[in-house]
Amino acid sequence: MPKQLRILYAIGPENVIEAYTCWKENRDCESQVSIHLSTQFYNVCQDLNAKGYVIAQSQTNKIIEDEQFLVECRRVPLPQASGILYYLRQLWCGLQLLKSAITFRAKVVVADSGTTDWYVLYLFSWLGFKVVPSLHCTLWYKFKPLRMIDKLRLKVNKYLFSDYSEAILVGSQDTAKQVYQLTNGQHQPMYEFRYLYRRSDFADLNQPSRDNSVFRVLFAGRIERNKGVFDLLEIAKDFVNKGIENIVFDICGDGSDLEPLRLAVKQAGIEHTFVCHGYCTKQNMRKMFGRSHIVIVPTRTDFSEGFNRVVCESILSARPVVTSAVCPALSYVKEAVVEVPPDDVKAYGDAILNLYRDRELYEQKRLACQIVQEQFYDPSKGWGAALKSVLLKI
Repeated sequence: MPKQLRILYAIGPENVIEAYTCWKENRDCESQVSIHLSTQFYNVCQDLNAKGYVIAQSQTNKIIEDEQFLVECRRVPLPQASGILYYLRQLWCGLQLLKSAITFRAKVVVADSGTTDWYVLYLFSWLGFKVVPSLHCTLWYKFKPLRMIDKLRLKVNKYLFSDYSEAILVGSQDTAKQVYQLTNGQHQPMYEFRYLYRRSDFADLNQPSRDNSVFRVLFAGRIERNKGVFDLLEIAKDFVNKGIENIVFDICGDGSDLEPLRLAVKQAGIEHTFVCHGYCTKQNMRKMFGRSHIVIVPTRTDFSEGFNRVVCESILSARPVVTSAVCPALSYVKEAVVEVPPDDVKAYGDAILNLYRDRELYEQKRLACQIVQEQFYDPSKGWGAALKSVLLKI
């Protein structure tokens, strides 16, 4: 009789214990809109009768266990570390994962972007573990020249993708292209996946109305400078200076720059057109999408963007998106997007005005949302389906 497959999954800062509890009780989670990756992992383990161990990055330590699953939230030391301390922390996290994999007697180790540096996973392979890297972000900045340290890291890491992994899960075409470029095409099999959503979360959502004189622009995500939030503030200030005060920016999310942004808004005296809502629950975000007209994703070129899920949620809400090629999601939903050059603040402002003034363009982009949204409901395109395909070949 074959031994039970044992899989360790290292994931980023996801609430895996809440996701597991909801999965066991067959109910939706309230912490995020997309279907948790850990939920998909639990489904795969159940389908394959595998024993699973999930380790998520967290600010606190917590662990639960039953006959099939061990689910752990593990505190990450020095969460604000940078420079050499960051690399030492990533090494330490990788060694802790290795210790857990040995103790758990895992056969397969799946590791998400950011859970450790990729080169650390060589140790897992040398010790006999089947390694599956799961890439959610691009490997380098698409529009920035590589620094010497970046080139060195890529040179060290590339052999994971060419020799020391069983397969590679990739979250976007941009990431897949970079893996191909890094390895000169000599890489392990790649499995591309989409982020998945439930239809019920977008059912009966208010359709955007142009009858109201106010045109609402929604930003949702981390409030950080490299996410483009201060670029949006400059656009809002420019609009007010031009006498355009019926375009309102709703800024939803938390982050290290939230308070500086609020202070800058207050100093500019435009609190009536630029509203910082802070962190919003899943239900509050549903309301924010429901009253918005468009969604903007102005990520700057100095951020290594993943498949920004806000783009998916905007499309599923039938709201056109304004973004640039910095965002890998663009190539999947281009018909419903107004694309602008990266880091071009004026172009972002012009795109907003075009959608506000040109109702035919707006309606064209809105209807296109319905054409491209089905891929985010299809379980066969999800992360779990990609992982299951890999495991069936091991």
